[in-house]
Amino acid sequence: MPEQVLLALSTFPDAELANDIARTLVTEKFAACANIIPAIHSIYRWKGKIETAGEVIVFFKTTQDRQKAFQDKLRSLHPYELPEIIYLKIDKGWPDYLRWVAESCAS
Repeated sequence: MPEQVLLALSTFPDAELANDIARTLVTEKFAACANIIPAIHSIYRWKGKIETAGEVIVFFKTTQDRQKAFQDKLRSLHPYELPEIIYLKIDKGWPDYLRWVAESCAS
């Protein structure tokens, strides 16, 4: 069984910034790949007020071994004061794909 693969999600204020940060994280092997989904509409509570915003969400594939380094790098690049960074464990998947993710994130 390959190393534990994680799906990491984060939102960004616009597609250009999402693309730039995603490219950096993949280039520097913090993530194997990133899927950028434009034009989501977010409603959230921030500092006691209900806010709405157009955002972009990115799905990153990384590994548990790279999780802390991925998070530290993403936080250093992210413009939000409190960026959304959520991890989901991938319990099942095509073993060849999961192995590719692990190999692509190996430092």
